[in-house]
Amino acid sequence: MKKRFMITLSVLALVLAACGTEAEETTTTTAAPDATTETTAPEGGGDTGGQTGGDLLDTVLARGELNCGANETLPGFGSKDEAGNFVGFDVDLCRALAAALFGDADAVRYEALTAAARFEAVNSGLVDILSRNTTWTQSRDTELGLDFGPTTYYDGQQMMGRSSDGFSSGSALSEIDGAVVCTNAGTTTELNISEAANALGLSITLNTFEDFNIVTENFKSGACDVVTTDGSSLVSRKATDPDGGDWVIFPSVPISKEPLGPAWAQNNSRFGDVVTWTVFAMQIAEEQGVTSANVDDMLANPPNGEVARMLGGEGEVQSAMGIPADAFYQVILQVGNYAEVFDRHLTPLGLERGLNALFADGGLLYPMPIR
Repeated sequence: MKKRFMITLSVLALVLAACGTEAEETTTTTAAPDATTETTAPEGGGDTGGQTGGDLLDTVLARGELNCGANETLPGFGSKDEAGNFVGFDVDLCRALAAALFGDADAVRYEALTAAARFEAVNSGLVDILSRNTTWTQSRDTELGLDFGPTTYYDGQQMMGRSSDGFSSGSALSEIDGAVVCTNAGTTTELNISEAANALGLSITLNTFEDFNIVTENFKSGACDVVTTDGSSLVSRKATDPDGGDWVIFPSVPISKEPLGPAWAQNNSRFGDVVTWTVFAMQIAEEQGVTSANVDDMLANPPNGEVARMLGGEGEVQSAMGIPADAFYQVILQVGNYAEVFDRHLTPLGLERGLNALFADGGLLYPMPIR
């Protein structure tokens, strides 16, 4: 059990002053917050997706540009490069969708969204799709009026503390007893850590902040003893922060299931089909050995019927979905298959495929057949 978790009022005052007007709420494990009620489902049905006229797929195609809700604070998944461009694993899904829809992976307008604001942005029509490390849960799929595509990254919630405080990668969850724990507001992590602490009889103080950059700054200042969120996000922070050498991630077994993937306003099945089959096409391309480097050769001499159909050949179904026959060819040519995207953004952080390997390699990725 750790003894250093007493924080002076003066340090707290300095931290709160530095946060300015950023939203913060503090709770204990005896009053677990509901992390999934930021907004309510839109009334009425139909394929409107927050738009003011008709089918979302038709609306997006007519606009000629995809509106994508993204993260700008999570290197590897969603952030801005030195030129101010959005980059990352989740960002590349929006690029892939734009390639499928318009033949142009750059036909995307990005909207940087906080965790708390992301669902209202979808239901209001500010964005067409949310591709921002979002967990698929029952309440979000029903009460919040969202539909979810295939899981693109299987994750789980973990903790991060300082080795100088006695934490190690082998630390148990019970070692956070008495700690000040910080995380993002408006996330599943609030409820998960509260329920886990209650189940173990632990006493923690849970502070939440609007932006994970603020969470990290509070952790670095000592105002937070531990931070908690998806394990991949913690790996991202540890790998990219100059102070990360002292940080350790624990416990080894995550405390929750966090299936992350794209979401859009419910009852937009045609648009949803395009999202779903774009993800599957990227996974099938990896499965079949189709890459951005050899896709032209595969198009000219497809090894089997599935690859031929995927790339727009005889028997293709893309045109029946309302997108070009060569939609998935453009996806692979301009963005790459699933493995290429993973290796481009996540492998450099030290993240391994694990559960996010193809089923044939022992993972959970099982794309439906293109036929």
